[in-house]
Amino acid sequence: MASTHRLAMVRSVEPHAVGARGTRASGLGRHRKGITIAEVMLAIGLSGCAATAALPEESPQNHTVRVLAYNIRHGEGMDRELDLERVAAVIRAVRPDIVTLQEVDWKVDRTGRVDQAAHLGDLTEMEHAFGPFMEYQGGEYGMAILSRWPIIVSVNHELPPGEEPRSTLAARIRLPGDAGEVVVAGVHFYRTEAERLSQAREIVDIFEQEPTPVILAGDFNSQPGSRVMDLIAQHWTVPDKARPTQTFPADRPEREIDFIGYRPADRFEVLEYRVIDERIASDHRPVLMVLRPR
Repeated sequence: MASTHRLAMVRSVEPHAVGARGTRASGLGRHRKGITIAEVMLAIGLSGCAATAALPEESPQNHTVRVLAYNIRHGEGMDRELDLERVAAVIRAVRPDIVTLQEVDWKVDRTGRVDQAAHLGDLTEMEHAFGPFMEYQGGEYGMAILSRWPIIVSVNHELPPGEEPRSTLAARIRLPGDAGEVVVAGVHFYRTEAERLSQAREIVDIFEQEPTPVILAGDFNSQPGSRVMDLIAQHWTVPDKARPTQTFPADRPEREIDFIGYRPADRFEVLEYRVIDERIASDHRPVLMVLRPR
């Protein structure tokens, strides 16, 4: 069983007790400019927490980092069936090391008051962290991160709100062997271009002083060549996917709005970057990037 983690909110750096496999936040915290996850770890005394968590044994797969970005629409597929087991099967088939999930429910009425992040963590045998955007139908609605490797600490950064509140959930993850650490941040921008651009600018500001490599992955609700993606591309390497590149809607994709980016550019080699041909489990198709640390 995975080790117990705590989730730090940037506003107060007060740790929140969590269950044995995952972490979740009780609310959103504003960051101060330039704060890093490393500073939060020091503030709450978590810098050594991963020492007690056993890393997977070295294997050929551990020499790569398989990142999956997937908007799961709270487990509701194109057939309008609610089926988290189907979502988990899609994830398992790709064999990711790290997954960023968008549109995740926590004990919401519409999805049977299930802790979806924890349930998907159990089904995939991965650790999880959950970050809420807002309260919804008796629970919370937001995003999650799954990891095959230990999550050292997670921070849920509030973003400028649009029609709905938004945040970016960032997790510091210890890679196997001597590969070091990586910060993985989930994205779900919404709704107008002006709102998305404001949210993108805030993400740039949040990670401006972060010394650890940062992977940014999720649903940007923006297409290549847009002001939003042009801004992101100034701060992260977002390579071209193998064709076909469209991710939405899942049954007949017409738009490319889901992406994965990384920085610094010389820290990773991209071995694979493609859209997964999954047409039913959600209204988005998942995106996979395989990286080799340098």
